[in-house]
Parts: sequence; C-alpha cells; structure tokens
Amino acid sequence: MCHAVQTLFTEMGVSWLVHELDKDPRGKDVERALAGMVGRSPPVPAVFIGGALVGPTDRVMSLHLGGQLVPLLRQAGALWL
Repeated sequence: MCHAVQTLFTEMGVSWLVHELDKDPRGKDVERALAGMVGRSPPVPAVFIGGALVGPTDRVMSLHLGGQLVPLLRQAGALWL
C-alpha cells in the first residue's frame, strides 16, 4: 500500500519523503509506537502531512476521494498548485 500512496502523491505533484523503518536501527520501536497511534499492526504506511499523523493508506485515500487531501497538502506546503 505504500506504493499506492507514493504513486498518488507523485501524480499530484506532492513533495514526499519515505522513512524506511526496516532500514532504521530503531525501526521496530518506531513501528510499535505507530501501531499504538494508528490502532493497527502493521501500522505502515503511516502517512504524516506537515508533521501531523494523517493515518494509514485507507485514511489518505478517503481524504482524497472526499476532496480534503489537497487542502491539507497545500496548508503543509507540500503542494503548490
């Protein structure tokens, strides 16, 4: 599902960054913390916009379909159009 979010953001012209937990020495600790925040395991992808947790892929897609994603991205400075 991470690929779906990356593809969506790329097609929208969004500046995005991925933090690969499996390549981070503290990745398991971060994953446990994220699981508590999003309420499921595995918690990835956990999408943050402007430093705020938005949620997993289904939440991002729901915001997109509801027309609420673009305003969030603009407010965060991740989308300029």
